[in-house]
Amino acid sequence: MAVYAGQGDARRSMDLLWRRPAPAAPRPGPKPRLSVEVIVAAAIEVADEEGMAALSMRAVGERLGRTGMALYTYVPSKGELVDLMCDKVMGEQPAGYDLSGGWRAALSAWAGDSLDFHVRHPWLLAVSQARPILGPGEFASLQTVAEIVRASGLAPAEARGVVSALFGLVREAARTIAEARQAPAVTGTGDEEWWRARSALLAEAAPDFAGRFPAAVWLESGPRQAPPADGTPYLEHQARAGFASALAVLLDGVSAAAARGG
Repeated sequence: MAVYAGQGDARRSMDLLWRRPAPAAPRPGPKPRLSVEVIVAAAIEVADEEGMAALSMRAVGERLGRTGMALYTYVPSKGELVDLMCDKVMGEQPAGYDLSGGWRAALSAWAGDSLDFHVRHPWLLAVSQARPILGPGEFASLQTVAEIVRASGLAPAEARGVVSALFGLVREAARTIAEARQAPAVTGTGDEEWWRARSALLAEAAPDFAGRFPAAVWLESGPRQAPPADGTPYLEHQARAGFASALAVLLDGVSAAAARGG
């Protein structure tokens, strides 16, 4: 189920997003006082390690050695907390890319970094893109990619579509990678074992498969890279290869649109 941003009190959320206090410095002795920054950092740790489903005010409080109720003085509810978490991690991303090598190289670098960023924080994929956070981290992230796309020469309307497509491509590839990493532990079955069992049964159940689904067979034809030797799940390897191919086609389209004055 998707988690929607902006579910807390609108004014309180905007105040917290745009007027955050400085992080509390660690001090020896008694437990330091809580702060919004300390709570948000702990919440991100919970989500990174256990996923969005494990996130609660109680879980964050326990990580900080406090009760969940102690957090409400600083963050009114989980709704505001999710906004703050998302905006905070978005601010981790690079603030700009070198355009001296051209917009395409910069956009390729941005896309690769953005993919790795989402793989580091897979819980972000559970947060719907239907409603923005409207915080400084989110706008800084948008500013970075918009600067690169603007350098391509596209008009704003076409550029908006490209930015949307890029974020969609990144998120779906990251989702596949995250799920590939989680699948063996969740299901108790490795990828190789799973495919070996089912491919044999598919051939038995549908001996006329190639005649019934020729386009599907064509799609899977041609050379494929060997499974990675570094232990990377094969599905993750394929997702990254597919991401690179799709990104290249998308950037080809940007080039074509810019050349015709799009």
